[in-house]
Amino acid sequence: MKKRFLTLLCIIAANSIVIGCNNTQTPIKTMADERDSSLYHNGSSENYYSENCPKQLDSWLQAAQQGQASAQTSSGYCYYFGTGIVKDEAQAVAWFRKAAEQGDTGAQSFLGMMYLAGQGVAKDETQAVAWFRKAAEQGDADAQSGLGVMYLAGIGVVKDEAQAVAWLRKAAEQGDAKAQSNLGTMYGEGTGVAKDEAQAVAWFRKAAEQGYAEAQYNLGIMYENGTGVAKDETQAVAWYRKAAEQGYVNAQFNLGLMYANGKGVTKDETQAVAWLRKAAEQGDAGAQFNLGRMYAAGTGVAKDEAQAVTWFRKAAEQGDAEAQFNLGLMYISGTGVTKDNAQGVEWLRKAAEQDYTPAQQALNQLSQ
Repeated sequence: MKKRFLTLLCIIAANSIVIGCNNTQTPIKTMADERDSSLYHNGSSENYYSENCPKQLDSWLQAAQQGQASAQTSSGYCYYFGTGIVKDEAQAVAWFRKAAEQGDTGAQSFLGMMYLAGQGVAKDETQAVAWFRKAAEQGDADAQSGLGVMYLAGIGVVKDEAQAVAWLRKAAEQGDAKAQSNLGTMYGEGTGVAKDEAQAVAWFRKAAEQGYAEAQYNLGIMYENGTGVAKDETQAVAWYRKAAEQGYVNAQFNLGLMYANGKGVTKDETQAVAWLRKAAEQGDAGAQFNLGRMYAAGTGVAKDEAQAVTWFRKAAEQGDAEAQFNLGLMYISGTGVTKDNAQGVEWLRKAAEQDYTPAQQALNQLSQ
């Protein structure tokens, strides 16, 4: 089965028990996308305001109008989340700005996020950096984490990986799980800092122990490959499971493969199908391909060639070359689908254009 490891803007496939090619993989997940607003407030803060805005908004607004920065920030959150009042991002920006101009770090950080996302205000990445910096220099971990990623990606500021590491480290040392995970990635890849896989493991572990799914997944990868830590497939399964149970698609995929191959866990093809299905239903092409293979072979699930075609098609339409190849063969043989040589050749051609050798060989045979 194919196994996915995500590196910075790179997906590498590794063969296990079905058609594919073995590759050397870099077992590191890419940096979290800090541009998503969910990364600048956690679920507990949203829950807090969802519960308290309906009860306290009037008093907060009264205090905010009198210039109290904390009340201005709270009012901004109520307008942003739309709890206790009609959602109004422009009003949220207005209140966050008032608090930010008084030096409130939470407001400064969130205002930076709103500039970055263009929520309630015209998108302005330079302004986003400016507000992140104000909060970061006062020690706000969310802002330090965000500023680090802005430097890493060169968003609103000249790209500077060393500065990215410096700001991520400040946030990580305060216990920010996102920053810890991203700092682990940078150590693992040698980005902005000397490559140090043991340090990568250490930072992944800190974030993973806080329940951060991406770090749990990465720590599983490190254990599976013995990178920066003694190889331990049982530990790999344990960390994959923690992330998978949070719905983290890459971990669901890998956990499915561990069950399929009996690595770190007793081989259980039914469990393999269950976890691969969870990933496939989230749109993961590799999982869709492998689920198709399991339906085609009747492995861990009743054999169903029509279902195999369905899952191959989903992966093929996302550009998965192996799925395109298999779907092409199914059309040519009329397996699980009405026989259609033209459709079969078209799918083989798509795979061949990606330099997938079996598809190129199949087309050569068909042309003879």
